[in-house]
Amino acid sequence: MAFQFSTAARNASLDAIETTVGTAAILRLRTGAVPAACSTADSGTVLAQLNLPTNWMADAVSGSKSFNSPWQDLAADATGTAAHFRVYDSAGTTCHIQGTVTATGGGGDMTLDNTSIATGQQVNVTAFTLTASGA
Repeated sequence: MAFQFSTAARNASLDAIETTVGTAAILRLRTGAVPAACSTADSGTVLAQLNLPTNWMADAVSGSKSFNSPWQDLAADATGTAAHFRVYDSAGTTCHIQGTVTATGGGGDMTLDNTSIATGQQVNVTAFTLTASGA
């Protein structure tokens, strides 16, 4: 039997993620495949780096936690196709969250208004939600 958790326990678990990463999190959008684990070395080219807002995620509700928009980079760093993301602590050295990137409606872990990024282009995150298991 799989574990089941109360909504309060799932919410607390999700809120602890934002606390652990910190209030000055850094998001990097990258080309290529997602590394095997957060502890694995970075892969691909950094297309855009976003300094996330101080309260970068909303409080968890019903076992789900969504981003506090807007998350945007006014001028991308490189040209390429965004395929994965990594969220780092304020030093930009410890990866805490990673996943796939697709265009809005594409089903990725994070969605952008456009995954085909050109140097200097504005980049907008359109959706990012964490959902706790064990409901």
